[in-house]
Amino acid sequence: MSNSVDVFWSFRSPYSYLATPEMLELGKKYDVEVNLRVVLPLALRNPDILFNKSKDSENRVKYILMDWQRRAEMLGLPHKWPSPDPIVMDISTMAIAEDQPYIYRLSYLGVEAQRRGRGVEFAAAVSGLIWGGTANWNEGDIFEKTVTAAGFDLESMESVCASGDHRAEIEKNHQLLDEAGHWGVPTLVFEGETFFGQDRIDTLRWRLDQLGLGK
Repeated sequence: MSNSVDVFWSFRSPYSYLATPEMLELGKKYDVEVNLRVVLPLALRNPDILFNKSKDSENRVKYILMDWQRRAEMLGLPHKWPSPDPIVMDISTMAIAEDQPYIYRLSYLGVEAQRRGRGVEFAAAVSGLIWGGTANWNEGDIFEKTVTAAGFDLESMESVCASGDHRAEIEKNHQLLDEAGHWGVPTLVFEGETFFGQDRIDTLRWRLDQLGLGK
């Protein structure tokens, strides 16, 4: 398959979670390969864009915290702010902790899932667990059961991630996102054309329809 859509995507983004059902549908309904391009959250990648302690930044965060839930309700998707948050930070002060026990593990696993040919499926399963209302998703065997149910071998994936170059690939994805002319997620890129936001996937579908790529 020569046609591909790159999806720049973060495990800490509620809008990335909301995009996953449509990401799955793209691969089913169009003659395109959908590639998951995992990036780190803005809180780590470029915190000044959204978490700079200014009044404008505070207003943007407040809006996102309200809007993503409204959007999820409209889409009929389960939704609740994650517990624990994939990024350890104090939302009230915008202080980001140095120790981040969750996001790197999640991101490396996402890269590995893409290397195994099923990145979008992994992203959909894991983000559904984290953002869909499951408390303490990191405890016990909750996470492993979700990954296994989605058809992945977590032990094998983590073994590869422990000694792999997954961080380098994430850094490459950061560069590719920058070259695409954006910074946010989800950003979808097809043939050099950028579509930012979960609510722009329908525009991408329109473009694919124009090109006769529907199955």
